[in-house]
Amino acid sequence: MPETTFDFGPQTRIVARLAAGVRDEQLADVTPCPGLAVRHLLGHLTGLSVAFRDAGHKRFGATTDTNPGDSVPDIGPGWREELPTALGGLADAWLAPGAWTGMTRAGGVDLPGEIAGAVAADELVIHAWDLARATGQPYEPDPAALQAAYTFLLAAADEPERDNGLFGPVVPVPEDAPLLDRAVGLSGRDPHWKP
Repeated sequence: MPETTFDFGPQTRIVARLAAGVRDEQLADVTPCPGLAVRHLLGHLTGLSVAFRDAGHKRFGATTDTNPGDSVPDIGPGWREELPTALGGLADAWLAPGAWTGMTRAGGVDLPGEIAGAVAADELVIHAWDLARATGQPYEPDPAALQAAYTFLLAAADEPERDNGLFGPVVPVPEDAPLLDRAVGLSGRDPHWKP
């Protein structure tokens, strides 16, 4: 897990840029996330941004206690304003050193702040890749967020219950592949996925 904190701002701005590049006619398109169209992925990004904002502030309630797998997320008519606002709130919350220490909660799970930060990095890096692939946009993640996501995913690859939880089986990727491709493979996705 990450031993240092980092600024989520660069990665959240990348996600916001990708979301702004989504055309209305792409909202029903498939994504690398099984069963999720682009609109659902955008809804998930909005929800997780709010949840990890509140986890960073250690404000517990419906946003931090709800299992994200309980329902298929979706967007409302104001999603183009709501998502960037939620992403900015997440970035601001994790600027406080206290966000990374002690215990917090996300997705109904209590976990140390530094682990929650790593999970948030994983969510933002991998789902941005999902969104970019689904909508045909270029994507270069923030290096600090990518490293945190990769470190988290590498540790999770050894968990015996991983195939029944958040991730599918690891997709083998050459060791000399770019770090993003290796992270994507660890997340259970094929780095060469195309719609």
